[in-house]
Amino acid sequence: MQIRTGDTSDPRVIALLDHHVTAARAQTAPGSAHALDLAGLRASDVAFWTGWDGDTLVATGALKTLSAGHGEVKSMHTLQTTRRRGFGGQMLRHIIAEARARGLKRLSLETGSWDYFKPAHALYQAHGFVLCGPFEGYAEDPNSLFLTLDLDR
Repeated sequence: MQIRTGDTSDPRVIALLDHHVTAARAQTAPGSAHALDLAGLRASDVAFWTGWDGDTLVATGALKTLSAGHGEVKSMHTLQTTRRRGFGGQMLRHIIAEARARGLKRLSLETGSWDYFKPAHALYQAHGFVLCGPFEGYAEDPNSLFLTLDLDR
């Protein structure tokens, strides 16, 4: 997979992100979905990447800077038909490497707590993320799972 800086004006990127946001919100209770839309991905504190298998867009991922030492994984999504081929893990490792290169000490994320999100839980935990409490403006929510990774380890 080739990872590139994401182009939020590319119709293929827009379509995959629309699917990601729609699917995540359909699987989450109202008020508990925190996926970034296109405007959120264009914010100055967000770095966004896309993953390509040849000419096929297969993955997206983003890093939001929360503070000088803390970042958040956002917009992780893999094309349904290409799952279980390692693309999600490649994108996550890219985000972790970028966070370290930027001097971040901690990388956190919020994801849904429902069964739909279990593959994501497994991916994050396989890369060293552990459960934590809410961070940076999130509140306790039975529909959310919060995970964090100490980047100094």
